[in-house]
This record gives sequence, structure tokens and C-alpha cells, in this order.
Amino acid sequence: MCYNVGIVSLGCDKNRVDTEVILSLLVKYGYNVVNNEKDADAIIINTCAFIESAKMESIETILEMARHKQYDSCKCLIVVGCLSQRYKEELIKNMPEIDAVVGPQYYSELPQIIEDIIKNKESHILKVSNKDYDIEYGDRVLTTPNHYAYVKIAEGCNNNCSYCAIPKIKGKYRSRTIENIKKEIIGLTKKGIKEIIIVAQDTTMYGIDIYGKKALVDLLDQIQNIPALKWIRVLYMYPEQITDELIELIKNSNKICHYFDIPLQHVSNEVLKRMRRRNTKEYTIELINKIRKEIPDAIIRTTFIVGFPGETDREFNELKEFVEDMKLDRVGVFAYSQEEGTEASLMEDQIEEKVKENRKEIIMKAMQKISAEKNNKLIGEVMDVIVDKKVHNGIYIGRTYGDAPDIDQNVTIKTNNHKINTGDIVKVKITKTFIYDLMGDVIYEYGQ
Repeated sequence: MCYNVGIVSLGCDKNRVDTEVILSLLVKYGYNVVNNEKDADAIIINTCAFIESAKMESIETILEMARHKQYDSCKCLIVVGCLSQRYKEELIKNMPEIDAVVGPQYYSELPQIIEDIIKNKESHILKVSNKDYDIEYGDRVLTTPNHYAYVKIAEGCNNNCSYCAIPKIKGKYRSRTIENIKKEIIGLTKKGIKEIIIVAQDTTMYGIDIYGKKALVDLLDQIQNIPALKWIRVLYMYPEQITDELIELIKNSNKICHYFDIPLQHVSNEVLKRMRRRNTKEYTIELINKIRKEIPDAIIRTTFIVGFPGETDREFNELKEFVEDMKLDRVGVFAYSQEEGTEASLMEDQIEEKVKENRKEIIMKAMQKISAEKNNKLIGEVMDVIVDKKVHNGIYIGRTYGDAPDIDQNVTIKTNNHKINTGDIVKVKITKTFIYDLMGDVIYEYGQ
């Protein structure tokens, strides 16, 4: 029977890829995918459980979707993703609204599980395993705009940072083959994709498990030769794994964006040691200076964790001074989340929530000033901008090479009677700036 299925995807872009794979499985099975959960016979929630706030959002979403079983046509509620992997028994035991909890090892069985629940009235199905699973995937139904897509090149993580539960949830690091990734990207370009965003828990460790060496450079070198591809963006580069060879490749490529997403987490050597991070403050400063020397227009993005157990005022001020001195381009700040099952959750000197939030606000205010100053210098500059969406006649939203979707800046584009479409890369003269965004006029179109 043909059922209507809705899916809610929470969390990171890696989760988004999993959602797109699930959607493809459902479509192949003959199910209809609906955007409005009120019309769904079955609802799948792809959850996140990385930090406490993500867990709460996942639980609240489950309860919200469960209302469709009570008031609408939904007869089947399935939970997948990180929450299902981390809290499988608790979900089945404590949330009777859930009909099935399914781990990534069994995603291929989801269409049949839906049928078993609706047709055969089965319930409380638990299909989760701690075993590694095949990460090579086939078709996807994209949930991004028609011109960019995320490509997951690996699953799992071997870094074992003391604050992070990902290795327990996702398992050890496992890479896809270059051949499979390249085949996928070629297929995506045939569908009109112009920008590929490379993701993994740690992209710079790509290939170590299957090739016996770090092979990100080899992968990027091959995919940059795909003719229809315009931009390649790499996320989640670990600082100690960024080699001179990688910097050189990005420097000389006309397709790989001069964009370095490097999660630093902190700069105090004492905090980094407690975090079980392998880099040091001295190494970090040397790396950033090297990137800026080799690639003067490089945009450097990072994330920091404030309020890590035992973080003293001195250690926090060391981070604040680093942010002010190094003037990174894009910064995200998280208040430390005490995650059960991690080493850091058992550490002494846990920081009060109000202190963590205050420290987060201090770093963000420092970054607002830096961002405003950097953006102000762009007035009058002509920049390449990829067009993401139309707002209304003559006004579009886009991004520069220095901005990833959803997490970075936007450019408001005034067309001035030029004809442009989403996915075009256009020349925009910056006329106005804000703390985190830009505005400008199209002066010439190309790349249509």
C-alpha cells in the first residue's frame, strides 16, 4: 500500500545527508513524501543528541509529532538518528507514543517497518545495534536548494575528546571510497548542483582507515576536476591534521573555496589538555598565520567551548585575548554541555550555568565588533556571490565563498534589472554592511 510519510530532520548537516538517504529509500518503495505532518500516515524523526539542548529539542519534537497520532492521520511514529542510538531502551520504555526506534544499521528496513506497524499493528519495535554499518550510500532526495548539496565522506570519530559523546554514538572513523564519493558528486552535478560541501566528524582524517594515509588532498584533487562543479567547500578540519599539502592545494585551486572551518574549541593549553585535544595555542597561532600568509583572502571559521570544567578566569581571558588579537572571520561559541558517559562529565570544578552563559556572551560581543569592522572594509568591493533564494522581485539572498549555508553570513542582492536565477554565481558590488551580513548590487552575471 502507498503511505504518506513525513520526516523531520534535526541537528547537523551530516544528519541531513542521512535524512536524504532515508527519503530516497521511501520513494523507491513507492511511498509519498509529504511536507505537512498533518497529512502523514507515518512520521520519522531524525534526532540529534550531541549536547543537552539538542536532546531536549529532539524530545520536544517527538512529543509534538505524537500529537498527529491523536488528532490527525498518523498511525506510525519512528525515531532514528543519534538519540535512537544513544538512548534506545529509554525511548521505548518511557515514551509509549513511539512505535519504533531504529538505528542507522537498519535504515534500509524502514519502508518495511512502516508497513509492519500500520498494516500488521506491530509496535515498540527496537532495531538498534552497536555494530559498525555500511556507510556507502546510493541515491538521495535532496532537501537543500537545487544548486548545493552536502556530501558525507566519512562516519564516526577516533579523536575521543573528553567532552564529546560522538565516538560512543557513531563508532570509530570509517571512510567512503574516493570512487564512490566521486561517482556521487558527478551524479549531483547532473542534477544541477554547483556547490559541494564536504562533511564528516573530521574531514582531515579522511582515508586513514582504508588507504593507510590521510587522503583528503587526493579526494579534493580528483573532484575539483569534475567540469560542472563550481565551488567545493570543506567543513570540520581538525587543526593538527591540516598539512602544508592541503593548504597548497586549496591555494592553487580555482574551485576549492578559500574557507577553513577549523573547530579549535579553546586556546589555553591547560584547557586543551583536559579536553584531550592534541593541538596547542602556539601551534594554532602558527597555523593561522601560515594560512593567512599563503592565502591572504582565506576566511577562517571556528567554534569555541566556554565554561569547560575547571576553566579559570585566567584561562577564559586567554581565550578572549586570542579572539581579539587573531581576529578570526567567523566564530561560533557554545557553553559547555555536561554529557553523560563522557570523561569531562565526571571532572571536578563544573562551572555554573550563569557563568558559562556570561562567558559565551563576552566572546560573542567581542566577535560582533570584529565582524562589523571586517565587513565595513568590504564596502565598494566586488565579490562573487552564489544566489541561494529569491525574496521578492529584484531582491535575492546569496553567499560569498567565505560563507557556508545556514551558519555564516548572507548577502542581500539587488538585481537592478539584471536577470538572475538561484544557483547563479554573480558579481556583486557591496554597498552596505551589517554586523554579520552584507548588501550589494549585481553588476555583472556569469556562471548561469
